[in-house]
Amino acid sequence: MDGRQLRMDALKGQLSVQQLDQLLDALDRQQVTIEQQQRTIEQQQATIEQLSEEVQRLKERLARLTGGGERRPPAPAAGSAAGTTGQNYSLSAEERRRRKRRKKKSPGRRPNELKFSQAARCEDVFPEGIDRDDCRLLRERAVWRLEEGKAVLVGYRIFVGPGGKEGRIDGVTPRCEYGIEILVVLAHLVYIIGISLDKACAVLAFFCQLPLSKSQADALLRQLAQHWNEEFVTLCDLLAYAAVVYMDETSWKVGKDWLSLWALASDLVCVFVYGCNRNKEMLDLLLPPEVFEGIGVSDNAAVYGNRFRMAQKCWAHLLRKAIKLALLHPRRKKYRRFLDELLSIYRDGKRAAADGRLGDEGRKTRVAELEGRLAELCRPHWRDTTPDMAEHERDFARFVNELIECMLDEELFTFVLHPQVEPTNNGMEQKLRSSARDREAGRTSKTPAGAYRRSVIVSVLESLRANLEHFTLASVLTEVKQWMKEGLSLFARKWQELLEARPELEANTS
Repeated sequence: MDGRQLRMDALKGQLSVQQLDQLLDALDRQQVTIEQQQRTIEQQQATIEQLSEEVQRLKERLARLTGGGERRPPAPAAGSAAGTTGQNYSLSAEERRRRKRRKKKSPGRRPNELKFSQAARCEDVFPEGIDRDDCRLLRERAVWRLEEGKAVLVGYRIFVGPGGKEGRIDGVTPRCEYGIEILVVLAHLVYIIGISLDKACAVLAFFCQLPLSKSQADALLRQLAQHWNEEFVTLCDLLAYAAVVYMDETSWKVGKDWLSLWALASDLVCVFVYGCNRNKEMLDLLLPPEVFEGIGVSDNAAVYGNRFRMAQKCWAHLLRKAIKLALLHPRRKKYRRFLDELLSIYRDGKRAAADGRLGDEGRKTRVAELEGRLAELCRPHWRDTTPDMAEHERDFARFVNELIECMLDEELFTFVLHPQVEPTNNGMEQKLRSSARDREAGRTSKTPAGAYRRSVIVSVLESLRANLEHFTLASVLTEVKQWMKEGLSLFARKWQELLEARPELEANTS
């Protein structure tokens, strides 16, 4: 009801003037309240729109920061050329685009029938010593082989005899679709030459036309390590009974952990242990004190201190320290004179070791003379280090003290008493160079299992290098295929020979 109607009612006597004024005041107040509510609603609506725009901007920024995709351009203005394309840059649209870019599912393993149908040729494999007429077809396998430097897919039809004896494919490990020659070539490329898995696959594809992915190459190396695991254990046993063992170590990374690589070798055995701890417990595991009675050739690291019945400290490590002092401080004549006399003692020791006319007593006499000369050389410089010394003087004092300690422990001239012992472990340093380059390039082990796999394969290949007259692919394959055929490796035969020569070992090992 409006004000005009109220006044007419008042004139007709239906409302008093006082009631009319009260009603008009109430209507005015209600009108003011409605206008205030309308203004409040308009302000809230503007605030909601502003917050919505801010939330949308924050969502898009969060998507750019966490989505990992390319940076999206801002939405084009309405009516622009880009705005007519209908491109949506919202968060939900970005999530839909990312779902579309997901990796397609693998098609899985190809059927064996398909691989067998693609083989270049087929061969029948029968068990030895059984009449072929009594055999029946058991299965078909397609295997990649290297023939004259080229990859060939060969289909094998495997037959089984009445007693369940199966025919075995020459040079193929059980359940493997690649010949042992491919596994050996791959292992040599990755672990001996030191190229990555990707490049090894590229080399095989380019030179041999072998289709091999990185995941397949990784699986083949794992299979080879499992196949050679028993040979690795035998190598560790042979090393423990060696007469002379040369050893050296360097750092090695497994995942995010910095550990060590320990390399030990005798004349015909090489053992590499990747991702191990460099402590006495690990050394006791490799060379048990109750078993190893040979001579240990090493540097003067603390882990080797008073560890072996007889030891030979590496002269190359000692001479390098003297050479460094002489080169860095040429004005200090005593460093040069000390180096010249130390080199003279070392060369005289090598001549005495090579002198075949000397007997045991003559060699002991020569060692006594060499130790006397070394004592005379070190005596004027033998002193304790003090804080007020210059850094080079402190290094020189520590070096002189190290020489005297090694001489007192009778670990400097063992190579003179035993001519078969080398005065340095330079050979082990050379064997570690390839692994050191891999470490510098970041091609270390990702897991402990990968470190152990590398230990097995490198140990077997380097031991084959030490045993074979010519370390070539042909000679390695001839030896390895003979292992697979006879079921007895070269190292297992050496272990049997050792047991026959020393029957007491069989009781200890059993």
